[in-house]
Amino acid sequence: MSDATEGEHEPADTPRDDREVVLSARDITVSFGATTVLKDLALDVYRGEILGFVGASGAGKSVLLRTVLGLNKKQSGTIELFGVDIDKARDEERMQIDMRLGVLFQHGALFSGLTVAENIQVPMREYLDLPQRLMDELARLKIELVGLAPDAATKYPSELSGGMIKRAALARALALDPDLVFLDEPTSGLDPIGAAEFDELVEKLRDTMGLTVYMVTHDLDSLFSACDRIAVLGKKRVLVQGTIEDMLASEEPWVKSYFRGKRARQIDRKATA
Repeated sequence: MSDATEGEHEPADTPRDDREVVLSARDITVSFGATTVLKDLALDVYRGEILGFVGASGAGKSVLLRTVLGLNKKQSGTIELFGVDIDKARDEERMQIDMRLGVLFQHGALFSGLTVAENIQVPMREYLDLPQRLMDELARLKIELVGLAPDAATKYPSELSGGMIKRAALARALALDPDLVFLDEPTSGLDPIGAAEFDELVEKLRDTMGLTVYMVTHDLDSLFSACDRIAVLGKKRVLVQGTIEDMLASEEPWVKSYFRGKRARQIDRKATA
């Protein structure tokens, strides 16, 4: 059974969802000055799923991601990661939680003055006390894991293609073997073939490493092919959530326009085939 649209109530005889919630956001309000970007937002992310988070440009998708990561301040609400309220977590407990998270920011956000291997080692240096030789070996393994050639280790971001930058940034996100990975527009700027290969890589990593993936994206192909569930942000909250079939059936105006508009015709044909 798909998730109910926010604001609707499920029948009393609906079986209780027993999936493990690894990220729970409740009543989240975020404002910048007099501008409220998110208002009383609620969202759950379940272990092992790839959740696609979509909405109009400027709706607040990246704001929510940054708020979950503690980079933006919220005015109200609670955020739980792995069952722990992050506002109440002790410093040591919060550090342990941070080590279970991986982040791929928009455009990769690699450090331009560091090689790929050195970029991957940044989280290791921040959270672990490892000898250089071991960090070099771990970086090599992460580079191989994301499908980059071994010689990528010594290259600088300026020497990489767009697709290689995304893979290198993903390798850094996986440096500490996280449980939950945040991907912010991971296929933006990639050609269709490169984007499809990246989606396949994410699915493979989810299956082999047991990852949970929270993916902010505008890519309709990613939403259709890689995501188990989709949440749509609009009117400062989650408007609707469910499978791609639920999106195609929704009569919410923005959802209808986005998923059943002219640019979505290919997906529509795939879904109804």
